Amino acid sequence: MTRIVHLSDLHISSAHFLSEVAESVVQGVNEISPDILVITGDLTQNGSFPEYMEAKEWIDRIDCRNKVVVPGNHDSRNVGYLLFEDIFRTRSPCCSLDGVTVVGVDSSQPDIDDGHIGREMYGWIAKRFNSNSDFNSTDLRIFALHHHLIPVPMTGREEEIPVDSGDVLELLDRCGVDIVLCGHRHVPWVWKLNDMFVVNAGTACSNKIKARTTQCYNLIEIEKSGDARGTRDTGRCIRIYQVLPTGEQTLIVDSIMDKSKTENEV
Repeated sequence: MTRIVHLSDLHISSAHFLSEVAESVVQGVNEISPDILVITGDLTQNGSFPEYMEAKEWIDRIDCRNKVVVPGNHDSRNVGYLLFEDIFRTRSPCCSLDGVTVVGVDSSQPDIDDGHIGREMYGWIAKRFNSNSDFNSTDLRIFALHHHLIPVPMTGREEEIPVDSGDVLELLDRCGVDIVLCGHRHVPWVWKLNDMFVVNAGTACSNKIKARTTQCYNLIEIEKSGDARGTRDTGRCIRIYQVLPTGEQTLIVDSIMDKSKTENEV
């Protein structure tokens, strides 16, 4: 089984970061012991150096060797995207582990809250998926970005969705992406589009919550469906949980994706 923890929207700052909640999140994630940690942006509130240093120290406390971290619109404020590169090396990280490929991109623009991926990135995204996994295999593909590609309920007037979200969704569908991880709206939600789950995360540990939501993050468990059933199935069993800082987990997706059959199966 491969476990992926998806955090988003830390908003580290004196005004919004809840240190006690953040401590509980670190302890809870370390108890889960994920194989991959994905953080979809807004680590900071203002993109300042002190905020970035605190964010790095906090993330370093999470015991996970494979971390995919992308910036959000708040991280790119005040030329913060340069600090992001200095600290996390790249704004478009990739990770491939145990048949799971994660490709992350920067959907932010300096000092603009609107999202944008850009046509110049489309070929790069397709190449990352196809170079890290066999397109015709049962490998599972995950795409990570900060901005939401589909409107999220209970978030008020729609705004700041990537201006090229339609083209990006078509690209991801064509690339056989199974899961999209995003944040930005601070409300947890899951859509299923064709055969692709679009998973939005709430804020992990800030006071910037909306309506009846609370701080939370996502846990994704992936295993071969044959392992779960005791059969020779080649599909993938995907379970997605919403996790509270207290550790309480709620199952929100339980699905089997049978992307292909092996040559020996009829």
